Amino acid sequence: MKVLVIGGGAREHALCRSLSLDPDVTALHCAPGNAGIAEVAELHQVDALDGAAVSALATGLGADLVVVGPEAPLVAGVADAVREAGIPVFGPSGQAARLEGSKAFAKDVMAGAGVPTARSYVCTTPEEVDAALAAFGAPYVVKDDGLAAGKGVVVTADVEAARAHAGACLGTGDAAREPGRVVIEEYLDGPEVSLFAVTDGETVRPLQPAQDFKRALDGDEGPNTGGMGAYSPLPWADPKLVDEVVQSVLQPTVDEMRRRGTPFSGLLYAGLAITGRGVRVIEFNARFGDPETQVVLARLRTPLAGLLLAAATGTLADLEPLRWSEDAAVTVVVASHNYPGTPRTGDPVTGLDEVAAQDAPHAYVLHAGTRQESDAVVSAGGRVLSVTATGADLAEARERAYRAVARIGLDGSQHRTDIAAKAAAEAAEG
Repeated sequence: MKVLVIGGGAREHALCRSLSLDPDVTALHCAPGNAGIAEVAELHQVDALDGAAVSALATGLGADLVVVGPEAPLVAGVADAVREAGIPVFGPSGQAARLEGSKAFAKDVMAGAGVPTARSYVCTTPEEVDAALAAFGAPYVVKDDGLAAGKGVVVTADVEAARAHAGACLGTGDAAREPGRVVIEEYLDGPEVSLFAVTDGETVRPLQPAQDFKRALDGDEGPNTGGMGAYSPLPWADPKLVDEVVQSVLQPTVDEMRRRGTPFSGLLYAGLAITGRGVRVIEFNARFGDPETQVVLARLRTPLAGLLLAAATGTLADLEPLRWSEDAAVTVVVASHNYPGTPRTGDPVTGLDEVAAQDAPHAYVLHAGTRQESDAVVSAGGRVLSVTATGADLAEARERAYRAVARIGLDGSQHRTDIAAKAAAEAAEG
């Protein structure tokens, strides 16, 4: 099977790594990729948002499967162009990807499907924003309606900060842009869980749950980011959680999308809050999440290519039950100086060979924002690396991950030191 992966972050590196280990994959390509992905796949330069260019590349390569990683190409309809060329593609249509592309649309789908979620208001004027903020009170949850690379949400007790973010989303603040919509929600208490499901538009196959860490600093302090680390499994979670979410959230959403004439095929990601009133959906994404993908795929034992192809060809119901490792997995993101504000790029990355020589196979580095310059790997984004490790339990996986992180050199870099620490300590206490 020849596979083409679209994207160039750590999520795509994790996908390419798993696909490269799949014996059914005879050729692996990635566009545009990054310095790490180049070690396991042949790279191609193409505009990931250009459906015609991606389709032409897939056709030229004779690809048997195209996997679209990031959200922006999905919302832009890249998967549609590939399907029109007659090539199986893992990823929803542009219309179905609106589940992530518009939070207001997702709320409407959840209402139609009877999916439990936070109460919310969709606002288009500052007056509507003020009324919604007053209705819910602090802490305030303000969400950009459109795509924002994981950083469009502000949760704050400061009403002025909430108004400022809403104004930027609406195009009325100092950071004004094209007028838009903003979603104001009630705050959901309780731990958050990420649950992915592979679906062909009818059948839903859940993956193992994970938890990520959105805040930049230890103790969940600092600004929201695209994610600073993750772990799986969740020892504290109810064993029935996955089945409950499939029945109350994932399957009803897939059924509702099909009922509307926009079937959702690909990866449906439910961001969940486990509240005192039960499970509530925080948001949907239309693709694998980053950095949760890194730990979920580290534990998946079912060959990945066959799973994704079954979803792309409507044969998921015929697939055998998914197999999982009993090991735990932890990933720690190494980010550039001043991430998530205006991250510095172009700094050399060192220590990669040392991790490969001394920590493999239990720990390895997935590249997020890197590029090759002559013989050096340099930073090319805010999140630069995802250092991922497995172990018999979370404590061992953490120890291996942070030992590998210590070998990495990147001037001014930052990372959280508490990824999975609380869960590992609680698990050790029994």
